[in-house]
Amino acid sequence: MDFGWIFEYQDLLLYGAFLTCLLLTISVTLGFALAILLAIAQVGRGSIARWLSKSYCTFFRGTPLLIQLWLIYYGLGSYLPHIPGLRSSFLWPVLREGLFFAALALTLNFAAYQGEILRGAMLAVPKGELEAARAVGMSPWMILRRIWLPRAIPIGLPTFAGEVVLQLKATPIVFSVTVMDLYGAAYKIRQDTLLVYEPLLLVTVFYVSLTFLITQGFQKLENAIPVRR
Repeated sequence: MDFGWIFEYQDLLLYGAFLTCLLLTISVTLGFALAILLAIAQVGRGSIARWLSKSYCTFFRGTPLLIQLWLIYYGLGSYLPHIPGLRSSFLWPVLREGLFFAALALTLNFAAYQGEILRGAMLAVPKGELEAARAVGMSPWMILRRIWLPRAIPIGLPTFAGEVVLQLKATPIVFSVTVMDLYGAAYKIRQDTLLVYEPLLLVTVFYVSLTFLITQGFQKLENAIPVRR
């Protein structure tokens, strides 16, 4: 085994690891925020909002993430330059990069899965607690903010942890749209050095280590928030 190339490519590797963590952070944070809206729409009384949310979740959960990424990158990406004034706006340096489309695809996909999980968690909250809140005069917004979501999120925490790990393992596909994440860096190193196993082993160690940190973090969070059923 030859790992002497690590020092030569350390900047590329560090930048790739940074992009991987950045994509994970962006997609999980924004995806979870969107998932809350999707879950609320599905448990709410509005039939149109419920249908739209269900259709969204069905589409993104029923199609491969790679196809979603390519549709967004090659479809939306080819349309954006034709929007008048967009090229000269301050948004163009961001919108022209593959990183934007990768983050968008990962976020939309993550939100679909989390929305379904959170919907189930919200339905698992005892109805008696919600009825008691209505009986004392709480508004629907206050019930959602102070009782329903705070009770539902701890219920779904174990599943949330697994989804975050799956999201981490999905990030290497962004290399297919020119994003030089950690896997992309390993691919370039393999091409330059003709080493096959060593770059992949380094990537494997990184992903296993980050997975361990994620699971341990969620485990501590679960222990700190007791779930009452």
